[in-house]
Amino acid sequence: MLVPLYEAVYARLDVGPGTHLLGLGCGSGLALLMAAARGARVTGVEGDGRWRELARERLLPHEGAGPADPVRRWRPDPDSDPGTRRGRVRLLPTVPDAVPGDVPVNLITVFDELPALAEPERALAHAARLAERGSAVVLGGWGPPERCATERVVRVAARTAGQVLQAPATDPFRLVGPDELERIALRAGLEPDGSGRVACPFAYPDVDSAVRGLWSTGLLDAAVRATGAARVRKELVGALRCFRRADGGVRLDNVFRYAVARVP
Repeated sequence: MLVPLYEAVYARLDVGPGTHLLGLGCGSGLALLMAAARGARVTGVEGDGRWRELARERLLPHEGAGPADPVRRWRPDPDSDPGTRRGRVRLLPTVPDAVPGDVPVNLITVFDELPALAEPERALAHAARLAERGSAVVLGGWGPPERCATERVVRVAARTAGQVLQAPATDPFRLVGPDELERIALRAGLEPDGSGRVACPFAYPDVDSAVRGLWSTGLLDAAVRATGAARVRKELVGALRCFRRADGGVRLDNVFRYAVARVP
């Protein structure tokens, strides 16, 4: 669902064979996979072992225990040999004190997991120590609430189920101010160097698919723990009703922001 965001950032920064990308909160690894498809060397950091294993299956299918990744169109052909790819892909549970190998990091990304970081400024400052001077650091996040249908649907579902979406400190939509990403970059000791907005519509063939897709994001986890899955699912279906299309599909139009900063 965030492929347009990844593509826009990689095109703007000319990600390719000369890039060594460090992805913080890399999740299931799709953004890393797309960078590797452009020839980049990638190091992913993901604290959740389940997500990290899925990323390993996608990026290093010969090492993963599960099936090969279905998103084959993003797989980099030059790295089809597992020995070669193993030298270009690393997946780690935490940000290391040093990145092994002879290729320094020159791009750091945190696309949509910034609100989940307890101390984002400290995490970014620590990661920036691994990068060359002048390297780009990309921070991503949801755009203005009035431009993000998904934000409205998720909040309505959580609220009508009787719960707040998340604690304020970890609200996934909390960093939506017009200059919030830039302020975080400055507090981390980075130098802002531009920004952009990208349309990322979430489109589904039917309501059941929309529910599964939104459920998988984790945005409703807190409400589910507090109220129960059945109640939250019912409210989510109701909140999606006004976004149904004539063909039975569901489309949620969203805008994501990203800010580019530089390591001084």
